[in-house]
Amino acid sequence: YNNPWIRVEHDEVTTPSGTDGIYGRIVFKNKAIGIIPLDKDMNTWLVGQYRYPLKEYSWEIPMGGGPHDEDSLESAKRELKEETGITAQKWTQLLHIHTSNCVTDEEGFVYVAEDLEMGDTSFDETEDLQIKKLPLLEVIDMVMDGRITDSITMAGILKLARTLKL
Repeated sequence: YNNPWIRVEHDEVTTPSGTDGIYGRIVFKNKAIGIIPLDKDMNTWLVGQYRYPLKEYSWEIPMGGGPHDEDSLESAKRELKEETGITAQKWTQLLHIHTSNCVTDEEGFVYVAEDLEMGDTSFDETEDLQIKKLPLLEVIDMVMDGRITDSITMAGILKLARTLKL
């Protein structure tokens, strides 16, 4: 199976015990890029959207795909502007993550964006997004009580909380 975002591969393998086996692998055609915009008052922005694979609505940090041949930071700058209208003067890479390394090669990068300037969004034609500004502490609570379940959002928010000693 092959589409613009993923390719599914089937491999014939030898198991650790020496028997024949199979392995399915999802190959992502882009890197996952997440951004935590953080203002001077410790507020951040979440993006809400319906996630078709889960058949449910999800609140997440701004994120999107970045081509493998594009610098991850440049992808982050573009995604933040598209989804929230925000541009930032200060960028810090927070983490590098493998989202589900037992079945996929997907890697993600999360950045913290600071010294923010507001502007206009430019959603992709396939996106129907809601944006909300919240105190970072409330977003941490959303991760901890299960209102946020997206793995990249959870990892990024919890690492930022630990980094800031919140």
